[in-house]
Amino acid sequence: MFGYTTLKNIVGKNITLSDKMIDAINDWKNMLNGQADWLTDYVRSLRIEDGICREFTDAVLIEMESSVSVERLDQVYQKTIANLSENLQEGLGLGSLIIKPIGPDKAEFITADKFIPISFDDNGNPVDIGFLTVKRIGENDYFTRFERHYLLNGSLTIENKCYHSQDQSDIGQLCSLGEVPEWAEINPGPVTYPGMQQMDFGYYRNPIKNRIDGSACGVSVFESARELIRKADIQGARLDWEYESGERAIHVDARALKQDKNTGRFRMAKLNRRLYRGLNIEDGKDKELLKEYSPTMRDDAYNRGLEKYLREIEFNVGLAYGDLSDVQQVEKTAAEIKTSKARKYNRVGAIQLKLKDCLEGFVSGLAFYNGLYTSGYKFMCNFNDSILTDEETERQQDRQDVSMGVMSHLEYRMKWYNEDETTARKNLPEQNTVME
Repeated sequence: MFGYTTLKNIVGKNITLSDKMIDAINDWKNMLNGQADWLTDYVRSLRIEDGICREFTDAVLIEMESSVSVERLDQVYQKTIANLSENLQEGLGLGSLIIKPIGPDKAEFITADKFIPISFDDNGNPVDIGFLTVKRIGENDYFTRFERHYLLNGSLTIENKCYHSQDQSDIGQLCSLGEVPEWAEINPGPVTYPGMQQMDFGYYRNPIKNRIDGSACGVSVFESARELIRKADIQGARLDWEYESGERAIHVDARALKQDKNTGRFRMAKLNRRLYRGLNIEDGKDKELLKEYSPTMRDDAYNRGLEKYLREIEFNVGLAYGDLSDVQQVEKTAAEIKTSKARKYNRVGAIQLKLKDCLEGFVSGLAFYNGLYTSGYKFMCNFNDSILTDEETERQQDRQDVSMGVMSHLEYRMKWYNEDETTARKNLPEQNTVME
């Protein structure tokens, strides 16, 4: 994405998208791609960011049912949302997402790194926005199309500009859309559509307060855990090094090695070459020829540290305990676990509301391009709330199953008290005790 000054010059006025937001979006994209600025040859990404976005997406979409009452609109709609999952994951990671119709029968997903919020209304919806599309022709010719959509005097206006540069990092100079064959038929405009009183696309923004620059621009779902993710990646590197450096080895005096006549290399017979290392331990016939190197592993301590970071990440982003961390190592009470699940599904519910608005806006855009904007089509979108049902309902059902004998006390304790089998057996009620 170009810098603020370049984008301002393209638009011709001040824009909402600030340099701080541009830097943040680039940072989130690098994190999603496993290229965070703290990573080195030694510290590799655990791809926690992917896990967070995937977990939220799965919870949001798992029981979504949606359709459009007009068949030809519904066909395009269903074809588009077949790719919603993977694109929503990136939208959650970069803070916002646009689902934009391309004419009457096609659509595209556009993430925050490819559009420019110019201005928003009081409800945080974009009323002036630009889209950047870059094409390279030949070795060094870059063409950038700037497509602007804005609402003015109760009507939608669309205009297009094209820029040519021989440097990908520079927008270059204005040129004709006809320089690119695929864009030759595009009307540069501005073209105004009277009566179209809303944007012709669906806009999704994470339900998270923007503390980057205070604007209405979307914020990544994992922004609040950025520092914790850094610590977890570093902790993961420590754990990897503990396993690598702790490999068992035998230090072998050079006198104990035999030279291979074919290769000239020294080796010991019948031993894995990873198991021994040759060196002069000490001169003298009475000294040991072999010494074992087998350090005490400290992986348990490193694992505990990593699990601690993962649980803190879960808390910060709004996931439940065990979504990223090892559920067997979550030392929490039943009440704390219940609270964490409620926290997750509150966040999921907020995302679903925003997504529903986005999909409704996308359908309106489809209707507009199909000449049905003012027709009687209906959009239906429901998120089956069984995943949001109060956990107490499920627990009460399990109590009934225990009373009926179709679920054991052991299973109940392991599920609801998060105990392993050994601990659960120790805590089983007396035989004549009835669970209330």
